[in-house]
Amino acid sequence: MRLRVLGLLLGLLGFVSALSAQGKELLVVVDDESDVSKYSQFWADLAGRGFHITHLTPKSTGLSLFQHGEPSYSHLLLLPTKSKGYGPNLTPNLIVDFVNAGSNVLLALSASNGIPSAVSSMLLELDISLPPDRNSLVVDHFNYDTASASEAHDVLLLPSQAPKKGTKNFFSVDGLVAFPHAVGQVLGNASPLLASVIKAPKTAYTYNPKEDASEGLEDVFATGEQLTLVSAFQARNSARFTVLGSASALEDAWFDASVALLTKDNTKTKTANKLFAQKLTSWTFKESGVLKVNSITHYLAESTQSGNSNSTAITATPEDTNPEIYRIKNKVHYAASLSEWSGTHWTPFTPLSNDELQLEFSMLSPFHRLNLSPSADGHNATLFETDFVLPDQHGIFNFFLEYRRPFFTSVEEKRTVTVRHFAHDEWPRSFVITGAYPWIGGIWMTIAGWAAFVALWLYSKPAKPTRELKSGGKR
Repeated sequence: MRLRVLGLLLGLLGFVSALSAQGKELLVVVDDESDVSKYSQFWADLAGRGFHITHLTPKSTGLSLFQHGEPSYSHLLLLPTKSKGYGPNLTPNLIVDFVNAGSNVLLALSASNGIPSAVSSMLLELDISLPPDRNSLVVDHFNYDTASASEAHDVLLLPSQAPKKGTKNFFSVDGLVAFPHAVGQVLGNASPLLASVIKAPKTAYTYNPKEDASEGLEDVFATGEQLTLVSAFQARNSARFTVLGSASALEDAWFDASVALLTKDNTKTKTANKLFAQKLTSWTFKESGVLKVNSITHYLAESTQSGNSNSTAITATPEDTNPEIYRIKNKVHYAASLSEWSGTHWTPFTPLSNDELQLEFSMLSPFHRLNLSPSADGHNATLFETDFVLPDQHGIFNFFLEYRRPFFTSVEEKRTVTVRHFAHDEWPRSFVITGAYPWIGGIWMTIAGWAAFVALWLYSKPAKPTRELKSGGKR
């Protein structure tokens, strides 16, 4: 009953338009109804951003990710469970299908509750490895909270990390973020869809508190920067799957907690967990890093076809937009309008410095790879355009626009056109080709010589015989 009342109150708070570019329906799966109250500030923040939150337990009868073959929710938040899985309605296969359908997932782990085997197997599908021990956690004897973990050293205090060069920072906050009882993850190197948001310090390592540490640690799962505390996975369909190693970081107790690093004076500061949770959920639920292609246009960028009129061949004209056929060596204009979601409305998209949006004009391989020049396209879009000459090769070609960057939704647009060869009456005449003058002159000299020879033959009188023959006479 208390769970339903809290859901109703949060629903009333969320009676505003959602800030997500995808949807506002959020399903939260908690192990027990009593756990909901631990995250009241977190729920209030999500509801204030327009999300319609539904709290269910793995044993709820109405729990279902799909209805009539379509996702019932736009987003899914999984909090830790003490059982071996989330039940028959949240199997790894169903969660993967949920992501394949374009929905987003935030998975929060906790070493205190243990790691379900079903969760470990599901993350392996994403090339994310978890410790084999269910209760392994990350400890650090240098970057811990001296107030709450003076002996266990299992509450890590870390700043938000600077992004890699050429990557936009969606997760930066001022101050320290507390990660109590965090589960470390190891990301595979083969997948370009994985990215690390927060890595463990160089002095951190995984540790099972149930083992006897006095005898020393053997076969440590991972150490240092091999460990990731927060990881992000973006599928090829731009659906997002985020793994948070510490679910306790979202609790009210840590949103405004006073913490102190191991320093000489042990100065206490407030955690930045609340702001970090906002930025993490903002990216996961597609309130940031979302790109949209408004339009794609291409057309003939020349008034005539090299000065030759052609009324019989099928071709594009300057008045045609997005024609299906061009001619070799035509000059073509290509333009793409892109916008970025700011959290409340669409804004013009601007790539980072030293980054370019590129167009490929390709058959089996690119014939052209061109940088697109940005220009203004109203108040909510940027127009990227270029002019180029089609190659001297006829066939089926593609205008292919692809933009894939970490933490941005993927842009992939393809337009197929036919490029034909010159028609028989489109070739330039020989008399306008200066290189043909010697051959043209030779032809006319041959004609003139032949005419002179014929005239000479016809009008030349034959010579008279030297003697005459008498009739009836003999020679």
